[in-house]
Amino acid sequence: MATRHLYLARHGAADAFGELTAIGRRQVGLLGERLAGIPVDAVWHSPLPRAVASAHELARHLPNVPVTEAAELIDHVPYVPSAAETPPSWAGFFDGYDDTEAASGQRLAEALVARFAKVPDTTAKGTQSDTHEVLVTHAYPIAWLVRHALDAPPSRWLGLNSANTALTVIEYRTGLPPTIVMFNDMSHLPADLRWTGFPGGVRP
Repeated sequence: MATRHLYLARHGAADAFGELTAIGRRQVGLLGERLAGIPVDAVWHSPLPRAVASAHELARHLPNVPVTEAAELIDHVPYVPSAAETPPSWAGFFDGYDDTEAASGQRLAEALVARFAKVPDTTAKGTQSDTHEVLVTHAYPIAWLVRHALDAPPSRWLGLNSANTALTVIEYRTGLPPTIVMFNDMSHLPADLRWTGFPGGVRP
């Protein structure tokens, strides 16, 4: 049975200009140490600088693993909900999104699923039965892939936030629905590096 293992990670902490900070580099380094024991086949990253820098910092712990940009991983709103689907706490968040922007985001979301949310292609010459791929991306694409794996309504991506360099793992097997192995796991980070990228609040 072929299995595709996707290791989804939000980029490290970034500054107001979208550049990786010293804290972000520490976070990514610790994630790299955690993933070093896994037979990673590829690291894919968003085109945005904070994700590019995170992916290359991560790759220092994964020798000889190819690092490649994937446009589908860019930060984007995957689905703009109707007023009836929008929780009160999100009211106003989507003000200003016109139909063109919403359609563009939805196309990106569909392309993201089509490219990554599937079992490996074992018909290709030299393809092994299992693949292990790291996706360095942003909170919204991770939320969308989790929502898709759960076969939840489109609006359920709302509120599925991910901390910087938290790890989410989804497995895709032939003939079975996707399996969410973990979501937003920060066990590789010390307490002072956890929960960055989240709104303020009391955290465990």
